[in-house]
Parts: sequence; structure tokens; C-alpha cells
Amino acid sequence: MLNFTVGPVMSPQEILEVASVSTPYFRTEEFSKVMFENEAMFLTFLHAPENARCVFLTSSGTGAMEACVINVLNEFDKVICINGGFFGQRFVELCRLHRYEYTEIKCEFGKPLDMSLLEALGGKEYTALLVNMHETSSGIRYDMNAIADFCKNNEIVLIVDAISSFIADSIDMERLGADVILTGSQKALALQPGIAIVALSNRAIDRVKNNREKSLYFSFKEALKNMERGQTPYTPAVTILLQLHKRLFAMKEAGGILAEQKKIHELAEYFRNHLVDLPLDFLVEHDKDRSNAVTALKSHHHKAEEIFERLKKEYSIWICPNGGKYKDDIFRVGHIGCLKKRDYDLLLDALREINAKGYM
Repeated sequence: MLNFTVGPVMSPQEILEVASVSTPYFRTEEFSKVMFENEAMFLTFLHAPENARCVFLTSSGTGAMEACVINVLNEFDKVICINGGFFGQRFVELCRLHRYEYTEIKCEFGKPLDMSLLEALGGKEYTALLVNMHETSSGIRYDMNAIADFCKNNEIVLIVDAISSFIADSIDMERLGADVILTGSQKALALQPGIAIVALSNRAIDRVKNNREKSLYFSFKEALKNMERGQTPYTPAVTILLQLHKRLFAMKEAGGILAEQKKIHELAEYFRNHLVDLPLDFLVEHDKDRSNAVTALKSHHHKAEEIFERLKKEYSIWICPNGGKYKDDIFRVGHIGCLKKRDYDLLLDALREINAKGYM
């Protein structure tokens, strides 16, 4: 199958080779060295501030979202949640579940954040803001510089879900003044699912140290303490952490995160520029608001689900369907993972055939 989803994505050959061997024992100096190098390379690629640290969780991205909510926030916080879709709603649900006081800013699906709604909350004793750097369900990328400036001006802790954005879109933790940035192994890192990575600023680390424990398995206190020796508190997804080391080192050798980001951007542009002859519209209107990671497309004739099924069954191609009320109207095409322009040529040819047969 040719995979154009937004995760799990196709892995490069060198990652598949790491995955194909037996998992080694990990309570060793050798594995600790790998973990220290993972942390150093990840923080470098994020341009993290001095003394930032990493937590490596054996979980999905949602596990990392919840871990951030329960470790960095506390019962005295007053939280802003940006909700522009399925994953923004997840932050709202986490705040509701853990009984934090929060205000939800609801964005129209596929539309940019109206900054006036955020600015109206300035000076009202909010202490934290939760945002998905780009909303994966729609492909909208928020203006993180504007959000970051608001947080700086109001001394608000900024927690950024960059699960799909890391590598694909430009992100500078220090310049943003972000306190927490999280991502997952199965997105642009192109590894198998199972590892989430959380970068913490000094301010976030202080919060973790001073907050009451709410979880044993997802304790950032224990994770940070164990990372002092290059280990995790409990058995991690060892093979995926070895894949991570291989992937980060390969990126470093190939020109760093900017080179990888350029490649992803070029794939996204290549696909988008070749859609002109198809009866499909971009969900996100302006290119500046689109994430490099994914393109969300609207079907003219409410056949998005049929397009997904035909690509899967007749062409051995996966794209991303949308669920709920958008099931028949919207599908998404990813630009992360081990993909090349010739792969998009195959997808575009398949879409044109489907259109010619009257199924679009």
C-alpha cells in the first residue's frame, strides 16, 4: 500500500532495518548514551532554550497531551483552549475531565484563529494556553508568533501540541517562548507508533517539581529524574527509541531540520499545484495558513468517503478520511513520511481516473 495518511506514515529503509531485529536489553550504559543523544538532538532541532529537558513517553500523542495537562497544570490554573477541530476538542475534553477552569475559543473548521477573540482574554488572570500548532483534522496552521506574543504579554504558560507539525512546519521553541512542545513518533519522524516526546522549558520543569503527583505511569517528575541517567522509569518502546536515534542522526547528517522541512514543503507544493484539473477545493483557503504536513480537500459532490474507498480497494493507496459530519465532504492527503514526487504522480493519476469514471 502507498500511504498518504498523516500517521502512521511510511518509514525509510534504515528505520525498517532497526525495526526488523530483536529488541535489546536497555538498562545499560550503551542505551543511556542513545537516550542522551536523542534528547540533545531533539532539543537542538527544536531550538530549545538553555536547560530545557525531554521526557520520553511510551504512549500515543494523546497520552502526551494528557500527561502535559496533569503534570504542568494544576488546580490553580485558569486555562485557554484553542479548539479548531478534532484535536483541539481533545484538549478541551482533557481540561474538563481533570476539572481545570478553562475558556474555549472555538474556531470555524478550517479557518484561522480570530486573534481578537484571544486578545479579549488578555489581562483576565489566565495562566496557561493549550494549542495544536496545526489542527490535523483540517490542515489549518495557526499563527504561532501571534499566539506566543499574546502569551508573553500576559505571562501565560504556552503548551504546544506539535505532534503533526514537528519537522513539517517551522518551530522555534526559544523564539516562541513555549514552555512545552510535544510530538509523536509516527508523524514526520516516520517511525512506528508508540513514543511521544515532550520538551520542557525551565518554567515548565519548575511547575512539574512543585505540582502534586496525579499519575504514576505518566509522572514527569519520575521521567525527568530517570533521564538524569539516560533511562525511563518503566520499560519503554525500546526499538522505537533506537529508531528515533537513527532518524535524528540521519537528519543531522543530511543538513538538519531545515533540509527535511524543505523537502516536505516541496512535496506539499508539488501536490497542491497539480490539482487544478480536479473537482476538488482546498479546505484551508490561503496557502500561508496551510500546514506542510497535510492538505485537506473538499469534494464538490459529497463523495469524499467513496474516493477514499476506491483509492484503497482499486489502487492500493491510503489517504486520510475525515469522520463525523465531514465524512462525505472532506479527505486529507499527507506529505510526511518516506514519500517522493513520483508517488504523488501515482496518486494524482488515480484521482484523475476516478474523476473520469464519474466517481468524484
